[in-house]
Amino acid sequence: MDDDRRRHSDAADERGNRLPSFTEVLSRRTKPPVDLFMFYLFLQREGAEDILDFWLDVQQHENLCRAYFKDVRKSGRAIRDDWPEYWDFARRRGSIYGTVVGLNPQTGTKRSTTSTGELFSEQDRNNLAAVSDEKGRSPSPRMRSVSPNTFTPNTAVASDPPRSTTPFSLSGRTPTIFKRASRAPMIIPRSSTIAKRDLITSAERIYFRYLSPAGNTIGSDENHEIYLPPALRIHTFPLSSTSEPKSQSEQSLMAQIPDMFHAQKEYCFRAMEQDAFPRFLRAKAFGNLTPVSALVRLIAGLIVLWIGLAVGLSLIFLDVHPKSKRFFLFIPFAVAILFLISHQYELDPILVFFLQSESTPFRTLRIREPYVKKLLLGRAIWVTVLVSACTVALTMIFWAVPGHRL
Repeated sequence: MDDDRRRHSDAADERGNRLPSFTEVLSRRTKPPVDLFMFYLFLQREGAEDILDFWLDVQQHENLCRAYFKDVRKSGRAIRDDWPEYWDFARRRGSIYGTVVGLNPQTGTKRSTTSTGELFSEQDRNNLAAVSDEKGRSPSPRMRSVSPNTFTPNTAVASDPPRSTTPFSLSGRTPTIFKRASRAPMIIPRSSTIAKRDLITSAERIYFRYLSPAGNTIGSDENHEIYLPPALRIHTFPLSSTSEPKSQSEQSLMAQIPDMFHAQKEYCFRAMEQDAFPRFLRAKAFGNLTPVSALVRLIAGLIVLWIGLAVGLSLIFLDVHPKSKRFFLFIPFAVAILFLISHQYELDPILVFFLQSESTPFRTLRIREPYVKKLLLGRAIWVTVLVSACTVALTMIFWAVPGHRL
């Protein structure tokens, strides 16, 4: 525990001179405005939060499997005796739980999990609460009977509906801005021992919420299907959480449950890391406005600028004296230019000086990430200087023009 705190403290000190990594954001080691909650809201504005929901739910599924294996070992039983089918599968195919179940590295190849497998400390694994909203679909008890070989993720189905070519879930839903992100429970209940049926239930829920093709899930009022490349798609789920696997083929399929979604989880991690996360950093580490707020500032800036120009031209063509009255034009010009440049940079310097960044339109939270704070303050000073220079220049132009009464 102390080692985890020390590592987190060292990472926080190091981040004083750099932006956080995607791994640090997912493991909740960062502070606003570049934390996991803000990243979820960023994806939600794009209508693509399902990919993060999927990653978090699979992380919880893998935590549940780890807890099961640890319970077995604490009871004094060996994994090879308690679950021989999984032990045989893990030795032949490799497993991300090799260390937990006690596989010999020379006899079982451990899958690479450098990006996400070691992401969370023990405390994180037991206490992580996701920001995904529990809008999911209930797994249907009526499961289709299929042959065992259809369980593998690389099985193609010719009748699949066309899918998006983006790694994010854009299933025809309108991106929502004001929808609240309620918290899905991610803490593993420890009131009773975890059973294999709990693992099936967890995997079944994930499959029917995110991987089942649209229209194949009974009782679903919204499609959460995410895009996966053909080699990673899982088209059927032949097990049921309502009954124990009995046949040899079902036992073999059951052995795949712990590692079932790991490849898909890794793909989603890379997709978010390479696409959405850089855009998120650009939006939150170099700006503090949401797109809606920036658009409102553009409209307000154009209106105020039109008012300032109209007043300035009136003072010129009415030849109002004293001429010094034209200096009051700096008020509408300053407001208009501030709004227009804030829209251009998606940064409001006044909010930055108060250490505020927008989470949703016109709702702010305090900037706490040290390096982001320095970046935003530097950009806010630049924007302030630019606004001041443009305001002075425009005001002086209107003051220097000679009056001419029409």
